[in-house]
Amino acid sequence: MEGLLPLIVLAVIVIGTIAIYNGLVKLREQANAAWSDIDVQLKRRHDLIPNLVETVKGYASHEKETLERVIQARNAAMTAQGPAAQGEAEGMLSQALKSIFALSEAYPQLQAAGGFRDLQGSLAELENHIQQARRYYNAVVRDYNTKIGQVPSNLVARTFGFRPREFFETPEGERATPRVDFGGGGG
Repeated sequence: MEGLLPLIVLAVIVIGTIAIYNGLVKLREQANAAWSDIDVQLKRRHDLIPNLVETVKGYASHEKETLERVIQARNAAMTAQGPAAQGEAEGMLSQALKSIFALSEAYPQLQAAGGFRDLQGSLAELENHIQQARRYYNAVVRDYNTKIGQVPSNLVARTFGFRPREFFETPEGERATPRVDFGGGGG
């Protein structure tokens, strides 16, 4: 019986290590999937922007500087690497887009254009999807990073090379804005 005790302890340690490892893998894959969801929404957003810029050009072509800032911000957002850099770039893009929607107030014919209103609606819907995906991703990353930091899972994480993940956050100035308002009235 005494010879069995070390085998039982070893079996418990091996089973515990396997369980912790599998839990970390599960959280890592959930974070990967959540990031993929964000990436899809951001690509859809990036694809809408050229249409929006072209629509605005038709009504306010002399606002070249504003339109160029939007395109530059879009290009920076498309090439940003990693959640933190992506969050920063997307925040700059949001600021640039606000300037386009501010133009619509100066150009009533633009605000009345059906294509522009449709793009506003699509973009507002995408912003909501991005916010939901961001919240989910950050929740999974929080759980994953917490698990990596807790004993005894931190020993398993360190042994098998699990590293903390970055959150996808909006720059400080963006956090104060509770929602996106494109000035489209009540609906």
